[in-house]
Amino acid sequence: MPDYGHDLRFGTFITPQNAAPDQVVALAQLSEELGFDLVTFQDHPYQPAFLDTWTLISYVAARTERVHLAPNVLNLPLRNPAVLARSVASLDLLAGGRIDLGLGAGAFWEAIEAMGGPKLTPGQSVQALSEAIDVIRGIWAADERGGLFVQGEFHAANGAKRGPAPAHDVPIWLGAYKPRMQRLIGEKADGWLPSLSYLQAGDLAAGNTVIDEAAAAAGRDPREIRRLLNITGGREWQGRPEAWAEQLLAYAIEDGISTFILGTDDPRSMQEFAEEVVPRLRAAVGEGRETSSSGERVRGAAALARRAPGIDYDAIPDSLAADAVEPGDAQYARVRHSYVHPGSPGLVLRPADTAEVAEAVAYARRQAVPFVARSGGHGVGGRSTNDGGIIIDLGRLKSLEVLDRDRGLVRLGAGLRWREVAQGLTPYGLAISSGDSGDVGVGGLGTSGGIGLLAREFGLTIDHVVGADVVLADGTVVRADAEHHPDLFWAVRGGGEYVGIVTSLDIEAMELTDVVLAVIVHQLDDTPDYLARLGALIESSPRRLTPFTTVFPAGDGQTYARIMLVWAGDDTEAAVGAIEPFLHLAPVVQQQAQVTPYQGIIRSTGDPTAGHPQPPTRSALVAHLDDEAARTAGHLMDDGRLGLIQVRAFPGAAGDLDADATAFAHRDRAYSVIFVATPGEDVDEAWDRVVDALYGNFETVTTPETLAKTFPPSTLARLREVKATYDPDGVLGRTPLG
Repeated sequence: MPDYGHDLRFGTFITPQNAAPDQVVALAQLSEELGFDLVTFQDHPYQPAFLDTWTLISYVAARTERVHLAPNVLNLPLRNPAVLARSVASLDLLAGGRIDLGLGAGAFWEAIEAMGGPKLTPGQSVQALSEAIDVIRGIWAADERGGLFVQGEFHAANGAKRGPAPAHDVPIWLGAYKPRMQRLIGEKADGWLPSLSYLQAGDLAAGNTVIDEAAAAAGRDPREIRRLLNITGGREWQGRPEAWAEQLLAYAIEDGISTFILGTDDPRSMQEFAEEVVPRLRAAVGEGRETSSSGERVRGAAALARRAPGIDYDAIPDSLAADAVEPGDAQYARVRHSYVHPGSPGLVLRPADTAEVAEAVAYARRQAVPFVARSGGHGVGGRSTNDGGIIIDLGRLKSLEVLDRDRGLVRLGAGLRWREVAQGLTPYGLAISSGDSGDVGVGGLGTSGGIGLLAREFGLTIDHVVGADVVLADGTVVRADAEHHPDLFWAVRGGGEYVGIVTSLDIEAMELTDVVLAVIVHQLDDTPDYLARLGALIESSPRRLTPFTTVFPAGDGQTYARIMLVWAGDDTEAAVGAIEPFLHLAPVVQQQAQVTPYQGIIRSTGDPTAGHPQPPTRSALVAHLDDEAARTAGHLMDDGRLGLIQVRAFPGAAGDLDADATAFAHRDRAYSVIFVATPGEDVDEAWDRVVDALYGNFETVTTPETLAKTFPPSTLARLREVKATYDPDGVLGRTPLG
């Protein structure tokens, strides 16, 4: 009575007939509505009466939201494995991790040959399939260094570039009936997918034995391999759900089948199976199995060998285990790094709600390694990854709720990215000033500051936070606002990383739909002088205008400044009047202006999980752009020692608040100046001499010195008091507050 430990799943097997393509898609959508976990389609590329299976799956992926999709099974002889690998990974990324892969060695060889494919013997087809699996998995292994080399008899890769990695661990299931194919399943595949109509009595048990023995010989755990079964929904069981459930129960209990895929194109049969058979079978399997199947992922010896010391992997809470990612998992490449910092965490937990975040914190505290929280992973400070520790990734907390439209009050999950917020609020005519990159996470920016493209009119993002759900260092969940834990609420707005893990923020958005966007590129001769005149012009401009300036050297030996000017509204006459003076700051190389929805300017700026190291970023907060720090940055640029300067301007609403209103206390400053040094140039000493205030989000490395410049003395003292109350053991924050 094998129990391979897999959760029970159900799917449909739909004929991809091209005579009525809309009906095929409708059956797939019905499958999702009825609660099926999986929709599959057969693949016969030589059959002119059928839709192309991969095209169909791609289309259905766009017309569904939850259900997984898979070929059942894909005809490998007519599919290049390297191209197929990229197709699967790409669609999996687009579909949010919902694509699975069933593969077949081939059949109907005359038809395959007629389509230009090879005609193989049974032995050759198995060998070709084995080589194809190596190619596919090698392409998906985006985290491995170097090109992919597979020297097979039928399939090869000669230095092919790896990637992309799929969004989830895409399983490879093989349709197989003979021992040679079954041994291949045991050696390399993730699932066995036969059809009941092709099996004789005892074939499942015999196949399981072959697969299990081959898996053990290959150093694998047989539980790594899911057992699936295509079944036919014929007239003999219609109206008799008890008998049908009893028949299938034997396959689940005696043969370890955990996924039943119903082959039918009849909507009534699908509905009866989903509503009458599935519940009975679930209940019966739960009672009849020797052990409870939690759906926990079974990892092979190679994956287990990559586990980090100091982490009790077996103690991961059940609610988190299914989505946890370890170094040996295929998804690891997509979760290990942050935007510009490589990481090698020992475990990434991906909770789905506040309760699971609390469980994750409680679990992480019991381990002998550090842990950090991550909302977006975009920060340059490197605080959202580590080496050997635990990451609590909030990326699944993506709820967006408009609580009070008249007030503009919205509740945002900490895992949302700001481009998603901008898109979600546009239909309501609302917007939140939230930085200049759409990839930044809500949780990170919304608890530290938020110097955005509406900052002069709207202030900092944290200035409009009116409440937060916070998981404390001991796993307790509290509400922080003006009436509940007001000391914590003060600290969350500017120093959130030190006092708790915020899972949602209540923010008052501003009324805004379209904005006027202008971009001006100037050629510079004297950067310090240009910055001083730029600052004076900004401070004399209406608050509705917020500039974001980048200064950079070009290959022609010249220095340029690109100003992105955002007018918070669609009054083009007023906007042009405010923007026009900026044209006279220096010779204009390029200019353009347009009216655009606000969501259109909050764009992606790079893969937040890329982990590409960049030179250290240094920063300062200054009151004016003729202050010593700004002048120093300008001179360093003109001396050829900097590769980039960015100036974010916020003179206006942010300064209206008292310095002690939030943990972001530098209300007397109006500009953030950051730069990246030219490779080989050491400018730290010159910079540190002139900087007395900075924004922690833009410092690559946080030290006690930079911490003291992030928080003025009175603010730092108050933040320490709050931390002592809510995190007395000092487990939160990348740098001790001291």
